[in-house]
Amino acid sequence: MDNFLIVGNSSGIGKALSEQLMLQGHFVHGFSRRGTGNVSKNYDIDINKDPLPEIDGPLNGIVYCPGTINLKPFSFFKPEDFQKDLEINVIGAIKVLRQYLLNLQMCESASVVLFSTVAVTAGMAYHSSVAVAKGAVEGLTRSLAAEWAPKIRVNCIAPSLTDTPLAVKLLDTDAKRSAAQQRHPLKVVGDSRDIASMAFWLLSGQSKFMTGQIIHIDGGMTSARL
Repeated sequence: MDNFLIVGNSSGIGKALSEQLMLQGHFVHGFSRRGTGNVSKNYDIDINKDPLPEIDGPLNGIVYCPGTINLKPFSFFKPEDFQKDLEINVIGAIKVLRQYLLNLQMCESASVVLFSTVAVTAGMAYHSSVAVAKGAVEGLTRSLAAEWAPKIRVNCIAPSLTDTPLAVKLLDTDAKRSAAQQRHPLKVVGDSRDIASMAFWLLSGQSKFMTGQIIHIDGGMTSARL
């Protein structure tokens, strides 16, 4: 049995990943603002406001799932909008990794999984704020992969639009869902369970030769042209 910390475990990808880990008999610490979820130990925490608790013993992996979808024209954004997205996507991850680095270092081989977005690579209108924040996450991924090797692997998943509570306003009608599907070569939007399965693999020993990678699970959006 390994020990994992999933930040954002109560819904979406974090919930699906926690369920996969629990089914395999692992111990899962779950951080969320609702403090709910089917994990070994739940913590009711707002990463950007609350002090982080002590966790005793090794952590074989940390997955930081919180994100934002704040879409509008660049001229409509205020500096504080960018700051908020950076706080949630980047600073929160940094706080968690700083707090639990020693727990990761207790393992012979540990894994960190962060999340970006297809918009960093693809260049998408109205995505400037989230692209700035997630671009920083990608830079953090590569830097920490170099700094923390060989004991700790650090990788990042960059999905396209995924059917989660965070994306509900973009998929809440048949017309919106159909339009989103048509933008992808595979003609579907992401499923949280599929993204979680990649995170599960990155946490496992099967990915022991992979670090510093940005993995696009995006229905072909960044590499296949319609």
